[in-house]
Formats: sequence, C-alpha cells, structure tokens
Amino acid sequence: MSGLVGLVVVDAANVVGSVPDGWWRDRHGAAERLRDRLGAVAVSGVPERADVPDWARQPPLDIVLVVEGAARGVEPVEGVRVEAAPGSADDLIVALVAAREPERPCLVVTADRELRERVTALGAEVVGPRAVRG
Repeated sequence: MSGLVGLVVVDAANVVGSVPDGWWRDRHGAAERLRDRLGAVAVSGVPERADVPDWARQPPLDIVLVVEGAARGVEPVEGVRVEAAPGSADDLIVALVAAREPERPCLVVTADRELRERVTALGAEVVGPRAVRG
C-alpha cells in the first residue's frame, strides 16, 4: 500500500438489506447499528477473508458510510464518517471513489452488481456485505 490511508466506502442500504433481520421496521436504527460495527472495523481493520485485500485488514482506515432515505440523519462516530446521499447513494459512492487520490487504495462494500462495475472501473476493489456484517 502507498503511504495513503485506505478508503473503505460502505453502501449502507445494501449492507443493511443483505440480512432479513427486521431492518425495514427501523431503517435509521439499522444504519446506526451498522455504523457502530464499522467503528470497530476502523480500529481493527476489515476482518480477514479471502476477498479482503491485505491493506484493508490493517488500520488506520478512512471509513465512509453512505446513507440515503430514512437513514439520513445518522450521525458519525469515531472512525466512521457518514455521508447522506442527496439523491442516489450509488452516485455518491461513485463520486467518492472518483474523487480520491488515484494511488489511494479503495474498497467498496456492496453486493450491487451495477455499482461494483462502476467502482471497479475507477480502480476500487469490492467485497460483499458479509465482509463487515460479522
């Protein structure tokens, strides 16, 4: 990895929606629970899995949780920045990936196929929701 802190961008709606645990009854609360889990990831790195790049397993990481809809208003916590999408969360995620320094490593957490294609075209790596759901 370069000397730059790695960027991890999390598609909140996609990750929260990946497990049928009743999240639809409280989307805001579900996003807050995800944010809190990501706070631990910021301290320890993304858990080791075959699809997680080595650099993402090592803190420090710049973690950005992208929220939309009912999850807007989720506040940041130590180690996790929260960005509320004014429109499409996918478009904001792509913009965040595109705006980073070209040599800065980037990992996007989503299962959305179209979003995966858009961010890998910009040089990001992608893992599915299980990488951060625990």
